[in-house]
Amino acid sequence: MSEFVTALQGRIQGAQEKLAAAREAEHDYEIYLHIARIKDLLDTAERVGVDTSGWIDPAELATAESRG
Repeated sequence: MSEFVTALQGRIQGAQEKLAAAREAEHDYEIYLHIARIKDLLDTAERVGVDTSGWIDPAELATAESRG
């Protein structure tokens, strides 16, 4: 795994941890921000051809509104 991919995966994992904490605290705006950051990082990975399958469960990117 290249240094870029390792750094990218680390940033996604860090954002996932912050997302989990925001959900625990029920901070809707922070949840939105962390989901947006993760999506941005995943888009970056896709643009450069990095396979991110298995890095994150797509259900984690659901907002409270889409969860029902």
